[in-house]
Amino acid sequence: MKNKTIATWLAFVGGPLGMHRFYLRGLNDLVGWLLPIPTLLGLYGLMRAQRIGMDDPWSWVLIPLLGLTIAGCALTAIVYGLMTPEKWNAHFNPTDPADAAAGRSNWFTIGAVALALLLGTTILLSSIVISFQRYFEYQIEAANKTPR
Repeated sequence: MKNKTIATWLAFVGGPLGMHRFYLRGLNDLVGWLLPIPTLLGLYGLMRAQRIGMDDPWSWVLIPLLGLTIAGCALTAIVYGLMTPEKWNAHFNPTDPADAAAGRSNWFTIGAVALALLLGTTILLSSIVISFQRYFEYQIEAANKTPR
């Protein structure tokens, strides 16, 4: 039986590494194996920004990948946590009754949803802000370099 609370926490905490996908769909899940790629690229962008500085154009392209991946996994955790028991069991536990305990929510599920909403929104907005800030700074620098 696939437990909704476990899947919600795995999507929130280990989502960027595909842990929730492996839990729900097994090790043959292609998306689960692809999820670490934007996560690692974003972490590489953070390392470049620490080494080279925020003037590095690659870092302001790569860092939002990490943020968007984390925000997407937080959204997945919210969707899992808010799914009705009947829908959860029909999708992930089709041989069990519609009201099986694995699909029910509890306070741990609600806690994961609340944290995913809080951190996912913060990380998503931060990623968007960093992207736009670096883009506009780059445009201003390019405009200042052109002769008038």
